[in-house]
Amino acid sequence: ISLDNSEWMRNGDYTPSRLEAQSDAVNLLFNVKTQTNPENTVGLMTMGGASPKVDVTLTRDVGKILSALHNIQISGSCTMSNGIQIAQLVLKYRQNKNQRQRIVVFVGSPVAEDEATLVRLGKKLKKNNVAVDVVNFGEEADNTAKLEAFVAAVSSSDNSHLVSVPPGPHLLSDMLLASPIIEGGEGTAAAAAAAGAGFEFGVDPSLDPELALALRISMEEEKARQEAAAGKVKSAGGEGGAASGSGE
Repeated sequence: ISLDNSEWMRNGDYTPSRLEAQSDAVNLLFNVKTQTNPENTVGLMTMGGASPKVDVTLTRDVGKILSALHNIQISGSCTMSNGIQIAQLVLKYRQNKNQRQRIVVFVGSPVAEDEATLVRLGKKLKKNNVAVDVVNFGEEADNTAKLEAFVAAVSSSDNSHLVSVPPGPHLLSDMLLASPIIEGGEGTAAAAAAAGAGFEFGVDPSLDPELALALRISMEEEKARQEAAAGKVKSAGGEGGAASGSGE
């Protein structure tokens, strides 16, 4: 799974931010992939900063993924093509050569590469039997044409997909539940299990109480922080009186 951790991820047009929306979606995808097949493994990398970085090599340990997500820093711009090529190398050296290769790419900032470059990359991936799913959000309107051309080039027997998610009150992870990225590749049964079958954060407290508690505390702290920030804005508006009635 390749994440976009560029400066664009600070935007709050996706709940609670573009970066955190991706984190929730990664948790969902990890559970779907690992629960569908006991041999499936998932890695995690980031495409922002000075250069793409592999944060977690292929694993079935959700703790490693969640720890890496917690430590991701927002930095620089996203280099999609470089990130995908590094992800392909990670898959190339997987231990189980019988595993099918798939890259899931989150793109939430403007794609710098031109369409021709992406099409060449797509054809190379197709030749090497690598499927690619792209989650296009944030700058989806500007990126759609390039990403459609890329997915068309890499797709073989409809094994690659593009899902564009506009901003809104919905959660990015919820939108993926009904998308071909989940339904097409792994089936709805695994998605339902990964969504936690009603459990918060997709984690069954009876199976992993410490993780469920940690996720709950983290969510409550973030909610408190947002409420405090909203309170400060409201307070500042009230103190300004009639003189500042025009607002910010």
